[in-house]
Amino acid sequence: MEIYLIPLAEHSPGSKWIARFKNSPFASRSSMDETTARTAYPLMISRFPLRSWVEIDADAFRHNLNVAQTRRAAEAALASPVATAAAGNPFPSPAEPGTVAVAGVVKGNAYGHGIDLAVSALAGKVDFFAVANLAEAALVHKNCEQLVNNRGISSQKPWRERILLLGPTLPDERPWIVKERFTPIVSTLEEARAYAALVRREPGKERFAVHLAVDTGMGRIGVWHEEALPVALAIREMPELELEGVATHLPSADEDREGTLEELALWRAFLLRLKENGISPRFCHAYNSAGTIGYGTETADNGNLVRPGLMLYGISPLPGFQSLLRPVLTWKTRLTLIRDLPAGRSLSYGRTFVTPRPMRVATLGSGYADGYFRQLSGTGAEVLIGGKRCPLLGRVTMDQMLVDISKAPDAAAGDEAVLIGRQGDAEILASELAEKAGTIPWHVFTAITARVERVAK
Repeated sequence: MEIYLIPLAEHSPGSKWIARFKNSPFASRSSMDETTARTAYPLMISRFPLRSWVEIDADAFRHNLNVAQTRRAAEAALASPVATAAAGNPFPSPAEPGTVAVAGVVKGNAYGHGIDLAVSALAGKVDFFAVANLAEAALVHKNCEQLVNNRGISSQKPWRERILLLGPTLPDERPWIVKERFTPIVSTLEEARAYAALVRREPGKERFAVHLAVDTGMGRIGVWHEEALPVALAIREMPELELEGVATHLPSADEDREGTLEELALWRAFLLRLKENGISPRFCHAYNSAGTIGYGTETADNGNLVRPGLMLYGISPLPGFQSLLRPVLTWKTRLTLIRDLPAGRSLSYGRTFVTPRPMRVATLGSGYADGYFRQLSGTGAEVLIGGKRCPLLGRVTMDQMLVDISKAPDAAAGDEAVLIGRQGDAEILASELAEKAGTIPWHVFTAITARVERVAK
């Protein structure tokens, strides 16, 4: 396999390098010095230094996963099903009796973090990977296959990771989903019948697992909770299908506690009706990140599987719980130019900022084409340089931005600047940028574009 060496900085003695595998879902390895890199990988081809990149902390992923498990497991009454316990599985189920199962949400390129790096960090530690669509499911599957190959694991029996499709599927996607044995969430009896018909075409196949979406207030997918029992009963009678799970979604767990508690009461009432009718799905799940953090110790009756998304990446949708989590992503760029400007000099498009005094101004090599919002212009947004908060000046442009580096007088061209993350004792969270831009942290992460390299920390 062809491998590239990528210098993290200008090629000079002591500079750090990373390794990238060509045509592989795994983008990078930890940084190393050049001598080590060329000794370990003597046939590599050098590439350009990184100009804008994010560093992904796998240990932080695993810390946040543990928080998700323990917040919910505190009151868990149901042992987590061993979803991947089949013989020959090189990633045995992480679930232990008395703990809670986890569907790690990696949709949207793992919230912009890089789906390959997320899968690498979490494989064998979650019961499902949760995705938005078939294309993402196929990408997760490819990454898991690559992991098996890279780890040198061989098995006489096939192993398959569990992949949960969170949204409705298109009719022409369903044959692929059945073939690959991905797990869909269905919202109608018609969807379930369509899957059953596809399974009938493959005699001898084991029953195909589906989860039923129940609408308790989101209004987006699922069958309304008062009408869900007949659908569940009908699916149970289909010999081709296994009603493996039931699910709902909490639309306002991060802002409306009273409404969320009412929704959870509707959910528990539905689960009770299932039980009274002899239906006991292996997985019952309602909690997203806000539900897991804010309501995870309420009662075990709300289910035995959680779907952490934002919290898995180290940001709490409930600010009061942020200290429990470790941000996974650090977004870095470089100072490309430093100039000393006199008072009265206008900066950037629209000339919206004029230097009020002599200022030392740095140009950074990132802009809105990298995903740094233009809406952050004029909001008091800051970046970190030399561990100091340096204010953004004027408007963010497509490929560049300007900052006041008066607090970092020793800064030089080529130095790192942190757009999101920690540098020294200072930290900028995605939630801080979201508030200034008038959006949400999910948007901040998923807006980071493809030209920003994702590398393992």
